[in-house]
Amino acid sequence: MNKIRKGDDVIVLAGRDKGKRGKVTLRKDDSYLIVEGVNVVKKHTKPNPMKGEAGGIVNKTMPLHQSNVAIFNVSTGKSDRVGIKLLADGKRVRVFKSSGEEIKVA
Repeated sequence: MNKIRKGDDVIVLAGRDKGKRGKVTLRKDDSYLIVEGVNVVKKHTKPNPMKGEAGGIVNKTMPLHQSNVAIFNVSTGKSDRVGIKLLADGKRVRVFKSSGEEIKVA
C-alpha cells in the first residue's frame, strides 16, 4: 500500500523547491511521483511539423522521489508521517501518525 497517493496534498522536504506545497497529480512508479507546480524545469523542444508542434521553450514538471515529500496535515498546518491502521472489519486505512485521525482522500 502506497502511503502517498494521487490527489494527496504534500509538502516538499528537500531540494530546490523545499517548503512548497502541491497536489500529487501522478505516480510514475513505486518511488517517483509528480507534484503540481513543483520541480518545474524549462525544456527546449524542436519543432515537429508532422505532429503540428511548434518548437521553443516549454515548462515541464519533473518527478520527485517520494522520500523528498511528506503528506500535509491541514488540521496542524504541518507535514506529517503516514501510518496504516487495521479496522475491525479487516479494512486498512491511512492515518496521520501525530493525531491518529484518518486521511481523507480528496
